[in-house]
Formats: sequence, C-alpha cells, structure tokens
Amino acid sequence: MDSSSPSPSAAQLAASDKGRYTFNPKLRWQPEVEEYFAAAYGRDRFARISEALAHPSRYSCIRVNTLKSSPDAVMHKLMDLVCENGLSDGINGLEIGQQNGGDQSHERSYLVQKCPYAGLENVLFVQGSGPHVLHYNSQPDHSVKEIIVSRKCAESVLRGAQVYVPGVLACSAHVEKGDKVAVSVAVEQPVKDSGWAVGITRGTVLQGLQSDAHYEERKGLYIGQGTAVMSRSGIFRVPHGIAVEMTERVYKLPSFNDVLEGEIFLQNLPSVVAARVLDPQPGERILDMCAAPGGKTTAIAILMRDKGEVIALDRSHNKVMDILKLASEMDLNCIKAYKLDALKSVRKTDEATNIGMADNHCEAIKTLAEDSDTCHAKVDGRTTIVDEDSSATVVQSETEQPFFVDDKNPESKRYVSKAELRKNLRRMKNGPGRNNCSGGRVEKAKGFFPNSFDRVLLDAPCSALGLRPRLFAGEETLQSLKTHGRYQRRMFDQAVKLVRPGGVIVYSTCTINPGENEALVRYALDSYKFLSLASQHPKVGGSGIVGSCELFNKTYTEEWLTEDEAELVQRFDPSSPVDTIGFFIAKFNVGEKEN
Repeated sequence: MDSSSPSPSAAQLAASDKGRYTFNPKLRWQPEVEEYFAAAYGRDRFARISEALAHPSRYSCIRVNTLKSSPDAVMHKLMDLVCENGLSDGINGLEIGQQNGGDQSHERSYLVQKCPYAGLENVLFVQGSGPHVLHYNSQPDHSVKEIIVSRKCAESVLRGAQVYVPGVLACSAHVEKGDKVAVSVAVEQPVKDSGWAVGITRGTVLQGLQSDAHYEERKGLYIGQGTAVMSRSGIFRVPHGIAVEMTERVYKLPSFNDVLEGEIFLQNLPSVVAARVLDPQPGERILDMCAAPGGKTTAIAILMRDKGEVIALDRSHNKVMDILKLASEMDLNCIKAYKLDALKSVRKTDEATNIGMADNHCEAIKTLAEDSDTCHAKVDGRTTIVDEDSSATVVQSETEQPFFVDDKNPESKRYVSKAELRKNLRRMKNGPGRNNCSGGRVEKAKGFFPNSFDRVLLDAPCSALGLRPRLFAGEETLQSLKTHGRYQRRMFDQAVKLVRPGGVIVYSTCTINPGENEALVRYALDSYKFLSLASQHPKVGGSGIVGSCELFNKTYTEEWLTEDEAELVQRFDPSSPVDTIGFFIAKFNVGEKEN
C-alpha cells in the first residue's frame, strides 16, 4: 500500500473490527500442562482459575506497621493527605472515602476498609475497580495513535504502574509529547520450530493498518490510554524514564509509592497470612530462608514486637540490601540479613571441633557460623579488634568478659555484651549503614548448625504460576514443573535440619501447581515421621487437593493428600471470592527427631 494513502479513522476501524479495543485476554498453556491442571482441579474450575490469573485483584492489601502506627491512624492519615494536598485524583491515583458513617467527603469507587478476616487486624483493603470499557476514538477524524508494550510492562501497568521506556516495543509514527495514545500488549505466540516468541523488533513503526505488527494478536489486549511524556524518537533514544503517563486504565488500582514510608507495606493477602500462621513469639529465633524482598521478614519481626532474632537469607547481594533497607525504613532492629544460598544453609556439626571450642562455647560457635570473616589479631590469648569510628579497642580473652578500652584513656574499661560486640563487628566491616552509607557490602553467612531455630519459614522459589495478572504461561512444561518440585524438596530438607524439636516449619509458594504444593507435603510427611501437619490460624484459603495423578505416560505418579490432610493446609484460589493471587501454605509441627 502506498504510504501516502490516508489512514483509516478510528470510527472506521471500530466499525470493521468490533471488540478490538477491549481487554479480554486468554491465558495460553502448554497442552500437556493444561491437561495436568485440568486433571487436578477439574476442567471447569481450571478454566475459571486461568481466566482469573489474567486479571489483577480488584483491591490492594496494605499491612500496617503496628510498631509505628495503627490501622485507624493510617486510614485517617490517608484521608488527611488527600484533603491537605487537594489531590483531585487522590494519592497516586487513589481516591479515598469512608465506608461506614462519618463525612462522605469523597464518594468514589476507591474505599479504605479494614480486613474482614479474623486474625488480620493489622491489614487494610483499598478497593479498586474494573474492568472498565474505554473509548479510544476521541478524535473520530484521526487514526488512533498507539504504542505496544512488552508483557512484563503490561502486567505492571495493570497493577497501577506507568509505562516506562524499556517496556515500549513499538509506536505509531508522528507521536509527539502530549499526544493521547492507546496502550496494548504484545504477548508471546507459538513459533514453528517450537517455543514462544513475541516476534516484534523494538522500534517498529505502527501505521494503524492490518499490516502492522501483531495487529490481530492485539485484539482484546488494550490495557488503557495515556499521554505521551516524550516523542516517539525520544522513547527509542533514551534508556530510561516514563514514556506514557496512564490517564485511563482498564483496571483502576492505587499506587503507594512514597506514601507513609515505614508505616505501611503493600503485600498480597496470602503472604500476610503466611507470616501470621508461623505465629512467631517475642524472644524466639526465627529463620526466613528465602526472604527477599523482605515483606514476610518484616511482618515476622513486627509480630515479635521487634524482640528476638529474625535471620533473613537470600543468595543475591542486591536483594539482601533490599531487605536491610526495608528493615531500616520500618525501624526494625531484630532483623539480620545474610547472603547465603538456602540450599547451603546447614553447617556441619563437626566444624565445631575444627574451630577448637568446647561445648560450653556454643554461642561463640554460632557467631562464627553466622557472621562473615572479620579482621582481628590474637596476642597472648586475647583478641583485639580496633573500632576506627569510635577510637576504641575491643579486647576479649577466652576466659573473661569482652570490654572496650578507650585509646585516649587506656585505664578505662566498659564491659560489653556479645550482641553489642557482634553489632560493632558488622558495622566495622560493612560501614555505618544505609543512612550514612559508605559502601554496599553485605555479610555472607557460612551456614547455621542443626536445631538452632525455633521456627522456620520457607517461602520457596517456585514456578510463580499464581501471580496476577499473568498474561502468558506457555514457558512452563511438565518437566520444568517437576524440576521445581525437586528443588523445593532439597530446600525443605535443609529447613527440617535447622528447626529444633518442638519447633515449627511453615512452607509456602505462590503457585497453583500441586507438584510444588500438595506433593511437597506428601514428601515431607512420608520422609520425616516426626513431622505432623498443624492447624492454621487465620484460615482464609480453601482446602488442598486430594488424590494423585499419573504423569509422563503413566511412568510417574504424583501423590497428593488425604482428605484429613487437605483440610489442614491452606490453598488460595484466584477465582474464589477472596480474589487473591494463587498461593499455598502448609504448617508442620516438629516432634522428637530420630538419631
């Protein structure tokens, strides 16, 4: 077609392609995976789950930091922010009203209300709305200007984010700053040589024609309309920044960036429930094995009233830094975050002999096990450590209490606890911290000795097939799902060794895959006779899946739960009225271990 030919108007496009500018996604799975889930859930239920996964929840869940504020105070602060700042659209797009009584100053669709489930008094719900029918042909004599974004970008936009430059794949010609643009998403499609691909080159020019890239695939995948923050040339020239500010969304959900920092945390409801089910008590020693980004870690610390010790692990340096930053924002001091692969979290007990310490020095052994290498000198049986920031020296012998010696007054002594000593060792090694940051180092743990924790939370890395909104699921195969399950068993084996007899293990995932949920519970109960399923409070989710399933042409049988066991676990169904992500929680009591 001649490039000088006039583009069809939006009205003509709408007439010839009814239903194009809508949001009606269809989640695609590998055929064998779809059959597996249909066998587990029943075909009708799985169809409902699959549909729900492609849409976000219609509310946001806020966990209040009750050590700094209260749910009532947070509700009033949100209202005050709207009134004081005169924000017509509320806080980052949030409009707040009161649900019950009082001044109805903002009769809007967004309402802040307390969580209706018992045992979750520290949780607030902020109602959103959608899906909305949007009209993109506001200028009938002109073709609709469009941009196509990546799937990951679109999933974020559906949760309330703006469109950022790296997420833009294609754009109409002649888009200038301030133009109104329709935003759609390119979802992976099957390719001939197996596999999936988007099949679009970043920077592609859209002409509003059926010959445009992904013209047919984009039908039913329009997620909203916004205003271009920069021109087309700018979008594909700069590496970062906002490309489009969304003005109309299919789903209107609030954003909480930089709102009441330290007082609130945006968290999925099942994750809040998992921390509650663990039931941590003040003074206990808790392990969060796969802790990033720190939501459950901080929830545990708050439930303990910041009294005790919460050890948080992650194998990523940057994620450990994120945990520490979040703990600092919430003013939590009992959290200690370390860089460590959870598969290597158990330290061999015979290392105590190699260290050369007697049995009555167990605490010192744990300290060496948990903290990374430190710089010190040993002279005449005394360990001397110089604190450069305070011009003091810590002196410790094997027989006496450690003490500080002021270098300016050598005769003065101040005895210190082991906790204070360890705190100063970490501070000297890592710098003064994030508020006066002089470096970005994190501590590396060497592992922990068996039976050294009262409770362990294993929120295991998983296939994440319960996260919403999810616009594509074709990357998972039966083999990859089975691999996830094997990986989680190895992690669970570590958790069993680390928790003491009489302790508790809580296992959770954000996937709908029974092989990573019920099958893991079956493995745990069959492999460790001293483990038993415990009842859970609060109980918000439904029961687990009963029975078994034969896979790989009946060469592999996956065992699930009995009816009594299924009642003790907690499974969150995305298609249920609770309207959460897909999630699973199992709680185990630990009895006397076998020698």
